[in-house]
Amino acid sequence: MESSILTSTKKILGIDEGYTAFDLDILTHINSVFATLNDLGIGPAEGFMVEDETATWGDFIGTDKRLNSVKSYVYLRVRLMFDPPATSYLMDSLNRQAQEFEWRLNTIREGDSWTDPNPVLVIE
Repeated sequence: MESSILTSTKKILGIDEGYTAFDLDILTHINSVFATLNDLGIGPAEGFMVEDETATWGDFIGTDKRLNSVKSYVYLRVRLMFDPPATSYLMDSLNRQAQEFEWRLNTIREGDSWTDPNPVLVIE
C-alpha cells in the first residue's frame, strides 16, 4: 500500500494519525510546498493538491525513485511553517537542509528537461 502524504507528514511531525485537529493547517502547508515544487518543475505540470489522507506520494512523484527526497523536503518545509524550532541554530540547519533538497531536485529536473535560457535564434 502506498503511503498517504498527509498521514506520513503527520507521523514525521510527531502527530498521531487519528488526531485531526491540525489537519487543515498541515494540509495548507503541504499544498504550499507542492506549489514551490511545481515552480521548481517537480511533480505534475498542472500542479498538485492534497485534500485529505487519500493522496499518496506515488500520486505526486510517480515511480521515479530519484524523487524520494521530495518526502523529506515536504516535511522540512512543513515543519518550518507549522512548528518552527525555538533556536536559530536548528532553524538555520533545517533551512539549509531544505535548500540542499531544492538544489538537488532542481538538478534532477534540469537533467531531464533542461531548456537553454538563451536560445540561438536563426533568422532567415
